[in-house]
Amino acid sequence: MLQSFAVTSRPEQGPPRLARLREAMRAAGLDGFLVPRADAHQGEYVAPRDERLAWLTGFTGSAGFAVVLRDVAGIFVDGRYRVQVKAQVDTAHFTPVDWPETKPGPWLREHLPTGGRVGFDPWLHTPAQIEEIATALAGSGVVLAPVENPLDRVWDDRPARPAEPVRSYPKAYAGKGDETKRAEIAEALRAAGHKAAVLTLPDSICWLLNIRGADIPRNPVVHAFAILHDDGHLHLFSDPEKFDGLGPDPGIDLAHWDAFEDALAALTGPVRVDKASAPCAVSAALEAAGVAIAWADDPCILPKACKTETEIAGAVEAHLRDGAAMVEFLAWLDAQNPAALTEIDVATALEGFREATGALQDISFETIAGAGPHAALPHYRVTEDSNRRLAAGELLLVDSGGQYLDGTTDITRTMAIGAAGAEERACFTRVLKGMIAISMTRWPRGLAGRDLDALARWPLWQAGLDYDHGTGHGVGAYLSVHEGPQRLSRISHVPLEPGMILSNEPGYYREGAFGIRIENLIVVEEAPALPGADAREMLAFRTLTYVPIDRRLIDAALLTGAERDWLNAYHAEVLDRIGPRCGDAARAWLEAACAPI
Repeated sequence: MLQSFAVTSRPEQGPPRLARLREAMRAAGLDGFLVPRADAHQGEYVAPRDERLAWLTGFTGSAGFAVVLRDVAGIFVDGRYRVQVKAQVDTAHFTPVDWPETKPGPWLREHLPTGGRVGFDPWLHTPAQIEEIATALAGSGVVLAPVENPLDRVWDDRPARPAEPVRSYPKAYAGKGDETKRAEIAEALRAAGHKAAVLTLPDSICWLLNIRGADIPRNPVVHAFAILHDDGHLHLFSDPEKFDGLGPDPGIDLAHWDAFEDALAALTGPVRVDKASAPCAVSAALEAAGVAIAWADDPCILPKACKTETEIAGAVEAHLRDGAAMVEFLAWLDAQNPAALTEIDVATALEGFREATGALQDISFETIAGAGPHAALPHYRVTEDSNRRLAAGELLLVDSGGQYLDGTTDITRTMAIGAAGAEERACFTRVLKGMIAISMTRWPRGLAGRDLDALARWPLWQAGLDYDHGTGHGVGAYLSVHEGPQRLSRISHVPLEPGMILSNEPGYYREGAFGIRIENLIVVEEAPALPGADAREMLAFRTLTYVPIDRRLIDAALLTGAERDWLNAYHAEVLDRIGPRCGDAARAWLEAACAPI
């Protein structure tokens, strides 16, 4: 079993750990300390060694941070986690703060009215993050100070650094060799007048070098830093023993982590650094050595996001394979007595159907299997303590995915357990209308995710409803299931480009009652020409995910004719593509599930 349901942190562990951190802060002359969720690579998912926020507070969400002062400790979470955080932390010692509505700078001004010294670990924060806080603190007397991490000093049983072996990722899956990629990025550096680029994002380095690893659970990445020079030569910094299984490459020099700062100091500028992802320690080392910095995006970000034809073909196949596993699971689920099943039973069974494909490398994230009120927690993780039995009349939300050599999948389906209520059906149909709107849209090239996000929300807005997460995130090619820079979100300014893979996942959540999300993955491509249309370049989405949507939850009267046509055509294609891959029982179930409405 790949997924564990163990309870990884408990609220009662927080207060004594908070007390120890405050003792270390006092010894260091600090009035406050910033505790982020991210690691030195700014990852959403982090290794056990870097679970500082969870270790301190008990909160296990994938986004958030704490600001610890001597008399108050704020834990900042967004709308996805405001219910979860109350259950996971001791609120007598940690105060939940609604973020981004409340930002850390103004909060610090309020809680340190006479000023103070607030420390931060320069390896865990980016210049952009620190600059934003510092700007908000201007004139307050509060000083931000880079310090040695006091939390690490009191975490006595901190796990070791990941040491999983690195493996080559074949060109047959990547579509381009690593030499070609390095040459192309080096050419872009020369065109921009940059002598080198510092790379700190593991998925960028893995994409560039066509390697994969296992340093992060569920994400096949390698922890490393790199410096790419404008001649294509690359210096790589990690644990060299992890690379023993790979042959030497004359274009790559491998060194231990300890050599990274000296290598930075030896550079001649301008050196490209991403202010939004590289840790402050990188720019500090360059500045101390007098090396000119050129602030610019990680040069691998956009090429990695725009998948090659080979990667897209792999994603298509991975989704068909995964879709068949999902259909086998859904057919199995409908045949069970729901009263005999728990959320863990659901997650375990689904993982088993994916394992049966013979191609599963890992799940792409911890399966979210939420029944009834648990479905209202967008990032719910079932544990042995929270495990809930399914009950008739409730909704079951299952968000899951697989990591395959040819692609990464992510799919959410919400199912009725028994007869669904009218309110649940109405909300589900509004979510479906938003998902269909994104699926059907065409737009002029140059628009970003923020320009499309409202299309998914409009049917909900008409009923006074909304959801507190983005409509979609980027997805990697056997890499991170959450990949930038592309997003369908009101805060995304990155233009959508052909080859980008994104999720399409509107939802609705009613605390204490039910939750709904419907998610397919989609890929950006050039839109087919239309008769009589302007000679304007248009883009569109092509659906990658083929799994039926629960017709029992659809109020057909709320659908327009075009939406009904889309849904019926989608289900016909699901049956055509997935049916031949299923066993007899699942095929019979699929035929009924895909019947037109």
